[in-house]
Amino acid sequence: MKKLLLSVALGALLTACAPDAPQTEGAPPAKAAEAPARSASDEIHFRALVLDTHLDTPAYFHTPDYNFSQRGDFDVDGTHVDLPRMNEGGLDGGFWVIFTPQGPLDEASYLAARNMAILRQMSIRELAAKYHEDVELAFSTADAERIAAAGKKIVFQSMENAYPLGTDISMLDTFYIGGLRMIAPVHFRNSQFADSATDVSPAYGGLSPLGEALVRRANELGLILDGSHASDDTVRDMLELSTTPIILSHSGPKAVYDHPRNVPDDLLIAIAEDGGVIQINAYGSYLEALLASPERLAALAELEAQYGRDTSTMDDATRDAYRAAFQELNKAFPPPRSTFEKFMEHLLYTLELVGPDHVGVGADWDGGGGVDGMKDIVDLPKVTARLVEAGYSEEDIVKIWGGNVLRLMSEVEAARTSDLASPQVLN
Repeated sequence: MKKLLLSVALGALLTACAPDAPQTEGAPPAKAAEAPARSASDEIHFRALVLDTHLDTPAYFHTPDYNFSQRGDFDVDGTHVDLPRMNEGGLDGGFWVIFTPQGPLDEASYLAARNMAILRQMSIRELAAKYHEDVELAFSTADAERIAAAGKKIVFQSMENAYPLGTDISMLDTFYIGGLRMIAPVHFRNSQFADSATDVSPAYGGLSPLGEALVRRANELGLILDGSHASDDTVRDMLELSTTPIILSHSGPKAVYDHPRNVPDDLLIAIAEDGGVIQINAYGSYLEALLASPERLAALAELEAQYGRDTSTMDDATRDAYRAAFQELNKAFPPPRSTFEKFMEHLLYTLELVGPDHVGVGADWDGGGGVDGMKDIVDLPKVTARLVEAGYSEEDIVKIWGGNVLRLMSEVEAARTSDLASPQVLN
């Protein structure tokens, strides 16, 4: 695939100059202040098309204190992504997530989750309409190239957990028409489609029959299939059944840290050999064992006693109260955090294992990601600097930051067989 680069203006920097001041005889002429020069790795970073495959930021879109156009601060409001920080950190966009937590497998719960997912998709489209001068919905790789060339941020849509589809696979068509281009069958617990990596015990031994139908329809529509959160057997079933390569949108290597959410070497290699891509997450508890303080554990126990653990069964008012209480708890008793070095250990290990044609970054921003030394997207150039230090070329880095996922997406698009009309951009 042709290497993708953002067009970055590297001409002369404009500086504000004061009127000429009287010169002392023999003194050299006054010089205008110069902007600090970028490092070589920063030049590479800001030339590359930088995409993240798992942005949970839409969870904030309908909250009263979040404004996409204003710079937030993780230490103050807990957020990672907004337009000013995208510009500072060189993040050109990615996949913005339609997420619903896993709930009971019954029709009433499916309907409630469906409503929630439709509203989340609408909020993503509203963002693109409201900030149309700065961002734009993307439905294809060609859209992404055009949007980046126009200097705008790219808004693809993904669905984390197919639970809101219920048992009606045709609902996938509805979300596709709205712009969905990636789907993961499962989240933290088993769904009607597949076994989760983190549920107590498997329900199907991989994909369910309904999950197999989901994979087939996703292939027909040209949707990328995402194996993050899925059990190893589910990922193997996806690899065997799918006619196109798959992605792990925010995962990590089990060899670095043995967590159920992480993936063993043989499966990472199989995904890469099939043409897929592994995007490394920055969610601390998946990077290493982190021990919470006794005070935090006690506060969490009190919160659970008051609200329970399953947010999917809460009404809107209770869920809002729970989230507010959880935010206050985090301020009073911050969770333990992993480090940038540990994140890079996961990234560099996976690169060494499967090569730079099959690895990228899906840090789980605004969904629990972020580590000490890389607390939000402003710190993304640090990743590029470390990749340069490790010996990766600019061509490699361009692939890692966005080229690999767009190459995968172009393959999925080319294999599309459905005659369902693809939507046009609506601003």
